[in-house]
Amino acid sequence: MTVSIVRATCPHDCPDTCALLVTVQDGVATQVRGDPEHPTTAGALCTKVSRYAERTYHKDRLLYPMKRVGKKGEGKFERIGWDEALDTIATRLKAIAARDPQAILPYSYAGTMGLVQGESMAGRFFHKLGASLLERTICASAGGAGYLYTIGARIGTDVEQFQNARLILIWGGNPVASNLHFWMRAQEAKRRGAKLIAIDPYRSLTAEKCHQHIALLPGTDAALALGLMHVLIREKLIDEDYVARHTLGFDQLKERVQEWTPQRTAQVCGIAAAEVEQLAREYGSTAQRGEAVAIRLNYGVQRVHGGGMAVRNIACLPALVGAWRHAAGGVQLSSSDSFPKNSRALQRPDLMPAQRPRTINMSTIGDDLLRAAAPDFGPRIEALVVYNANPVAVAPESAKVAQGFAREDLFTVVLEHFQTDTADYADILLPATTQLEHVDIHATYGHLYMMANNAAIAPLGEAKPNTEIFRLLAQRMGFDDPCFRESDDDIAAQAFNRANERAIHFDWDALKRKGWQKLNMPDAPFAEGGFPTPSGKCEFYCERMLHEGLDPLPTYIPPHESVASNPELAKTYPLAMISPPARNFLNSTFVNVESLRDTEGEPHLDIHPVDAIERGIEDGNRVRIHNARGSFFAKARVTDRARQGLVVGLSIWWKKFAADGKNANEVTSQRLTDMGNAPTFYDVLVQVEKA
Repeated sequence: MTVSIVRATCPHDCPDTCALLVTVQDGVATQVRGDPEHPTTAGALCTKVSRYAERTYHKDRLLYPMKRVGKKGEGKFERIGWDEALDTIATRLKAIAARDPQAILPYSYAGTMGLVQGESMAGRFFHKLGASLLERTICASAGGAGYLYTIGARIGTDVEQFQNARLILIWGGNPVASNLHFWMRAQEAKRRGAKLIAIDPYRSLTAEKCHQHIALLPGTDAALALGLMHVLIREKLIDEDYVARHTLGFDQLKERVQEWTPQRTAQVCGIAAAEVEQLAREYGSTAQRGEAVAIRLNYGVQRVHGGGMAVRNIACLPALVGAWRHAAGGVQLSSSDSFPKNSRALQRPDLMPAQRPRTINMSTIGDDLLRAAAPDFGPRIEALVVYNANPVAVAPESAKVAQGFAREDLFTVVLEHFQTDTADYADILLPATTQLEHVDIHATYGHLYMMANNAAIAPLGEAKPNTEIFRLLAQRMGFDDPCFRESDDDIAAQAFNRANERAIHFDWDALKRKGWQKLNMPDAPFAEGGFPTPSGKCEFYCERMLHEGLDPLPTYIPPHESVASNPELAKTYPLAMISPPARNFLNSTFVNVESLRDTEGEPHLDIHPVDAIERGIEDGNRVRIHNARGSFFAKARVTDRARQGLVVGLSIWWKKFAADGKNANEVTSQRLTDMGNAPTFYDVLVQVEKA
């Protein structure tokens, strides 16, 4: 018997990016556990990833290339060989590219966060082909834009410092379910006497465990931040020295927030004025005592019309009170810009034709697949290559997405581990390796470690890494650039060597052996200012926003759909709906793992008792959730965890595992955010009725 321990990394779209230890016995992965030596992981894994071996060896794993033999969406396939699959794809793509390569579209996101298996060889392939570019906006681009305008880069508080904070605001997230290792630090801070406050429309598992929960209306976070600034300035709870030396535009900000009294803020947010005043005083006075105040800001706040501005407003708060002076102070939205990623070397945009191809927004794929050729759009989309994504389940306004994928004249290739909702529409279905079967390198967006993933086992069946699939396709397309012959190790070795960046002593071979290496970052990145903005300061007033047609100061942008902003629509659809992640799923990943799906049960809708009584709904009733875009069914849970006027459908279920073959994205909209061109998943009005 041969037993070995292989160092690996969790690949999923989660800020924790855990260091894994994979036990391999005679070539079989028998256990996946957290690395106890990695300071962030500390030996702990979430329920989902602790069962990663179960997912890898799942009985429904795709192991061979397949071609469609039924109608699109039926999911009927027959096995073929790799040569036939690759030749078919190359023949079709060559014919389309001869007319206009922009008629070919890649569609991918964060099925893996790896820099190698994500957008390295795939990016090179589509750039060389001249295919349409994909604007990858579906998760974080609105918040990222708002944060960049204010702070200058996605850099923030080190997660390993949060346990030293005295006050932590957990704003727009549920880390018990989606950021376990931050939550461990927050719990340690709590044991040391810190106060935890959750700001969230829904009383999530996290909110239940905090000292206080502020249940504001969806899409009003920007208003709450403005109200907090009003009180902080009015009551002189700001750090005047920090503001004077390290911020830009305070006088304009002061004038702007005068109108945001606690009373007005409370009216917009659907909370009490006393909550606004108490939160501001607690935040400001704790900072004035010289204690660390920290905000864990998550992406829930940015999935509404004014989502980018909401993140911007919240990102102003730490500079206002001087919270950045402390290693445990400030705000963390993402740490991703701490890493000097060499995206140009990985993805080779220089391979693109001289005339840059058009860009398609992944969040409007439902409309765009149904669009005809037009001068302002370009050619109709004739071919779609999907990898690391499941758009039929996760993209908004799902009925249109499915309608587009069902086009018989659309040639669709899907690289997958399982026969997802999207895979059912493929013409050619290709088996991809899981994280245990290939090499990769990872940056993170929740901590400061470069991470290596070593292949623990040989690929199952005939599965191939994404990189190898695109290498083979490149050969058949006649692409002979040397970059298409680089190995996965060759690619990984280029990940963090961006020219003219601070040295991080990156050595790929050493990283593979160790598994992880921390970046050389200061404990308190903005203690003395030095923000990576054009001014070098935290920009309350942002000239760049003015030039781009945006309000240069923090403001409030109401939701597209709410009782306040659209009263006529609200007469028909009076309930706001949000669809945050279910604890046992990660986006649409793990839904097909029976043990996790059984734990989650079935699609549920949480509804407040008052709203339920008005509709004759009792706990356990089957209900129909609908608006003009579509409808889906779920089992009602009557609970005050959902505030009155709000319903919550924890997501994202594969459609095929729902009784009605639908999920929450039947009712979400393709309308976009104020900045970042992101989707507005939590900006939705619906009606609910007993089925």
